[in-house]
Amino acid sequence: MSAVIQKSNPMVGRDPYSIPLEEFDVAQADLFESNSFWPFFERLRDEAPVHYCKSSEHGPYWSVTKYKDIMTVEGDADTYSSAQGISLLTRAVDNLKTSSFIRMDEPDHGMQRKTVQGVVAPTNLALLEPLIRSRVGDILDSLPIGETFNWVERVSIELTTQMLATLFDFPFEERHKLTFWSDVATSTPGPEGLVGSDEEREAVMLECLAAFTEIWNERVNEPPKNDLISMLAHGEATRNMKPMEFLGNLILLIIGGNDTTRNSLSGGVLALNQNPKEYQKLRDNPELIPKLVPEIIRWQTPLTHMMRVATKDTELAGQKISKGDKVVMWYVSGNRDEDMITRANEFIIDRDKPRQHLSFGFGIHRCMGNRLAEMQIRIAWEEIQSRFSMVEVVGEPVRNHSTFIKGFAELPVKLRRR
Repeated sequence: MSAVIQKSNPMVGRDPYSIPLEEFDVAQADLFESNSFWPFFERLRDEAPVHYCKSSEHGPYWSVTKYKDIMTVEGDADTYSSAQGISLLTRAVDNLKTSSFIRMDEPDHGMQRKTVQGVVAPTNLALLEPLIRSRVGDILDSLPIGETFNWVERVSIELTTQMLATLFDFPFEERHKLTFWSDVATSTPGPEGLVGSDEEREAVMLECLAAFTEIWNERVNEPPKNDLISMLAHGEATRNMKPMEFLGNLILLIIGGNDTTRNSLSGGVLALNQNPKEYQKLRDNPELIPKLVPEIIRWQTPLTHMMRVATKDTELAGQKISKGDKVVMWYVSGNRDEDMITRANEFIIDRDKPRQHLSFGFGIHRCMGNRLAEMQIRIAWEEIQSRFSMVEVVGEPVRNHSTFIKGFAELPVKLRRR
C-alpha cells in the first residue's frame, strides 16, 4: 500500500484566524513549501502555545511553539524521550526499523555520540579551515558574473557536499550521492517530492546502506583514521552495530552535515536581499560577519522541528500531556518568539546576542556540528565579500516540500563584481 496520504484539512490559502484552533494542523509540507506557515505559528504562540492536533497524516501530536517551553522539553530528556523518533517525518525509517544515537536516550546516546564527536573537535576544525577556504574560493571563482544561475546548486550544495565527502572520506567523484540521499531521507513522498512513496524512499535508503557497507568493510580492516566511517567502525560503542542502526546513524550524520549549512548559505543570500539596509551594513563593515552567521541560522532555522515522546503523564504550560504522546518542538516558531528575542521578526546582522536561537537545539541533543556549520558559513561570507559587491536574487526561490527541512531547491541570482 502506498504511503502517500491525502490531507483531510489542507491549510494553505486559508486565513489562520478564521480556522478553529482545534482544526489546526501545522505539520503540512505544503505550508512550508509555500512559505505561508508564519501566521499560523504566530496565532499558536499567542493563543495556544502548547497545542494538540488530534488528527493529521502523522497522527495526533502536540505543538510546542514558545521559546521557553521548547527549552523545557529539550532540557528534560527523562520526561521527553527521543527513542521513538525525533521527527514527525519518520514513516520510512520506522518501516526499516533504523536507529541512531539521536534516537537514543542516555546512556547509549552519549556513548555513541562521543565516538564521532572528534571529527568536529576544535583541533580538527582548525585543520579543516584552510581546506574549506580553498574550496569556497574555487567554487566562487568558477561562477559567472552578470549571468543568472541557481545559487543552491552551484554554491550551497557544492560546498556542503564537498565537506560531507571529506568528513566521510567518501569517493569525491561520487559525492553528489550524499546530497541525493539526504534529500530523499528528509522529503515528503508524493507527486511533488523526490520519491512517490515510502517504498521508493526505502529502496533509496538501502542503496545508501549498501554503498557505505562497502566503505565500512574497507575501514574496519585498516588502522583507525580521522573520518566518520573509520570512527564508527573502530569505536567501542559502534563497531558492533547492526545494519539498520548503521543506516540510521549514516542518515543522521549526512543530514546533520548537509542541511544546516546548505540552507543557511542560501537563506542568508535571500535574507540580505530582502533586507537591503542590512546588506549595506555588511558592505560597510565586513567585520560583522561573525554576528551575521548566527543571525542567518536563526532566521533560516533549517530544521523546522524536533519531536519527543512523553515517557509519563506530565504537564506543560498548563496542558496535560499523556504518556506516549508526540511532542513537537517547533524551532521555527521559537526563533520568532518576541518574549525571548528582541525584534524577533526582523533580520538584524549586528544583534547583541546573536546566538540566542534554537536552530541547533539544546541539551544533550544539541547539534554536534554547530561550530563546523558556523565556520563554513563564516568563511563563505568572508570570501563572498572579498569578491562580489552583491549576490543579487533575481527571481522567486523554490522551497523544499518538507515539514522537516526548511530550505531551497532553487535560488536564482546574479553576481556583481566588487
